[in-house]
Amino acid sequence: MFKNRMNVHDADTLGFLQSQLSHVESQVYAKQYPDIQYQNLVPVDLTANDWAASVTFYSSDAVGEAKFISGNGSDIPRVNLSRNQYQSEVHMAGIGYSYTLEEVNRARIMGINLPADDAIAARRAYEEFVDVALLSGKSEKSMSGLMNYPGISTSVAVNGAAGTATWSTKTADEVLLDVNNHLAGVWIDSLSVEMADTLLISDQAYVQLGNKRIPNTDVTLMRYIMENNIYTMRTKRPLTIQSVRGLATAGAGSTERMIAYRRDPEILKAHIPMLHQFLAMQIIGMEYITPGIFRFGGLDIRRPGSVRYLDGI
Repeated sequence: MFKNRMNVHDADTLGFLQSQLSHVESQVYAKQYPDIQYQNLVPVDLTANDWAASVTFYSSDAVGEAKFISGNGSDIPRVNLSRNQYQSEVHMAGIGYSYTLEEVNRARIMGINLPADDAIAARRAYEEFVDVALLSGKSEKSMSGLMNYPGISTSVAVNGAAGTATWSTKTADEVLLDVNNHLAGVWIDSLSVEMADTLLISDQAYVQLGNKRIPNTDVTLMRYIMENNIYTMRTKRPLTIQSVRGLATAGAGSTERMIAYRRDPEILKAHIPMLHQFLAMQIIGMEYITPGIFRFGGLDIRRPGSVRYLDGI
């Protein structure tokens, strides 16, 4: 007679795995991802319900002018407020990880922790998904990103004395002119309401600012721009200059693009009603699968006049 044999998914194995998953997930959420870009560029809104189908928001514009009136007049001027409603659809997405029966039992018998590599890779895949979606968009869901959002005022850099518009051929004065005119465009076009506090450029342009020097000084163009831009001169606050992967070919005709904008949730924000989370482990065949899900609404630029593109640098 054969003895009864326990199911391969026995209680000891399951108990071991469940304790391990808690350890693995705590490692995952503690890990930092320094080269993920969106956290420093786009404010994230987590306030919507986890299962919201869409996020509704409004933009408004006031038109009206105060005027002199007579003491007994009834024709008081009024302000007219126009409101527009927009909806941002929320989509389900996911990425998880798994262990095989063999991996789990080897770890249990040897008394070692299961490696967190797969879980960390899943979390990394989530961060990369959000990074790409918020900066470049996701065409399958008709999402645009910060580098290619529709309706943003776009200009083309003017040629310098060398006959080209690229920063590699321009003098320090010509590059400074590009930067200040770009920042001024936001301020002037909004009738002095908005001022851009952030400048995004390609990695290559960032290096050029660090290498190019103001003539007859040891001051780099980067340092000079940080101290002598119109935003800092007007507000006494520092301008943020950051390099972003993808801007080298984001402009018209795959040219370099520079972005000026005010980093403020009133201007733009990302909707992530449900952050990435791991669900309860499932047993399928000889695999222990831990699904991971999140709900994502993409980028909304609510006041496009506060954002500006410059191509061809």
